[in-house]
Amino acid sequence: MPFDYSSAGGARVSSLRRIGVIAAFLGVSAAAVVGLRPTSSIAEVASAGRVVQPEKIPLPVVPNPAFEDIIQNAVTDALAVPEPAAWTRVIVARGETLSNIFEDAGLPPQDCLLMTRLGGDSSSLKKLRAGDALNLRIVSGRLEELTYAIDETRTLSVRRRGVGYESTTLTAALQRRPAESVGEIRNSLFADGRKAGLSDRMILEFADIFGYDIDFAQDLQEGDRFAVVYENILKDGKKLREGDILAAEFSNQGKTYRAVRYVDPEGRAGYYTPDGQSLRKAFIRTPVDFVRISSGFNLKRLHPILNIIRAHKGVDYAAATGTPVHTTGDGKIEFMGKKQGYGNVIVVRHSGQNETLYAHLSRFKPGVKVGAKVRQGQVIGFVGQSGLATAPHLHYEFLVNGIHQNPVTVSLPRAIPLNPSVLAKFRETTSPLVAKIDELSNRSVASLNR
Repeated sequence: MPFDYSSAGGARVSSLRRIGVIAAFLGVSAAAVVGLRPTSSIAEVASAGRVVQPEKIPLPVVPNPAFEDIIQNAVTDALAVPEPAAWTRVIVARGETLSNIFEDAGLPPQDCLLMTRLGGDSSSLKKLRAGDALNLRIVSGRLEELTYAIDETRTLSVRRRGVGYESTTLTAALQRRPAESVGEIRNSLFADGRKAGLSDRMILEFADIFGYDIDFAQDLQEGDRFAVVYENILKDGKKLREGDILAAEFSNQGKTYRAVRYVDPEGRAGYYTPDGQSLRKAFIRTPVDFVRISSGFNLKRLHPILNIIRAHKGVDYAAATGTPVHTTGDGKIEFMGKKQGYGNVIVVRHSGQNETLYAHLSRFKPGVKVGAKVRQGQVIGFVGQSGLATAPHLHYEFLVNGIHQNPVTVSLPRAIPLNPSVLAKFRETTSPLVAKIDELSNRSVASLNR
């Protein structure tokens, strides 16, 4: 929140200070008058063997119009102070720049140039995005201060310094607080997840964690239960957003699946079973979000263009031109280019003897090249109709030891489990999360049995 550095309220303080100075002066003057009154000192009387209090002689009251006028003027003569400078909040519109904002605010263009040339985080002012907020403090037509939230933790503050400006970056610490949610399936994961207080993003993340083992579109049954432990991210005590899921449980058709989040020594985060087995498979089942399978795996299929029996050694996924294509597993690009009737093709070599092929692409993802390492889920190209194709679609093949397998039914291996050398650390780190899931699970069962 911007702070107002204007001098509002200064008039009252200045008047009180002047009163204090005058009062002090009057006190000294009164003491001087008292000092003129003749009296014996207490020490002299005590030395005579008895103590006698000095005689109290009333002081004459002498009117002093000058002092009274000074006091009266000090009370009534308030200094003229301008109104506090108000902060103006500006929301950046689409295509708007700092120069446009300064022009609309009636600020000189040289101020904009001075700010953008400060260097450091001030360069972020050149890259404003629609929806960003700028706070401006303008005094007498001059910009005295500007603040801009660069991200969740950093705020740029630019203040006038003489004829120029100086900038600083203020960093705020984010707080992370655990939160929990439990629920039961009555309608769908989305409907019941929302009812339990989970956001759409959290529900999608939850489904992604268990998506290798559970088909949330077809496998759910009424009475299935879920429990989630996650983080809330706060700034200055206010919730910014939800963080990561830390632990989760899903009981589906009488079988319980559990996951805990763990960051390995190399900084890679993943979800594992409580005994350290990765929930992630080495491959995802489909490389593209698709509407339907337009042609399945069939070794005796009649080719739609050549009109001859030609084995269809993969699966065709119908999708619009330009739909992103994701690699289904970690690997390295072995081939990229045109390949006869396949059109634009990418072949990825994976660990072991596994290989995947992606054909009929409209184009390749910029930056992807032969020999490049790719990660599971990374976009490598886009759906098209290149080669012998009757409509836009992705042709996808899965090979094991050079032999084509049906991508829909092939048994997908699990990802590599945790190294045994880190299992002790893993259990130490995740045991509180497992205990929390135990607690939530017992609470959920108890509530159902009531």
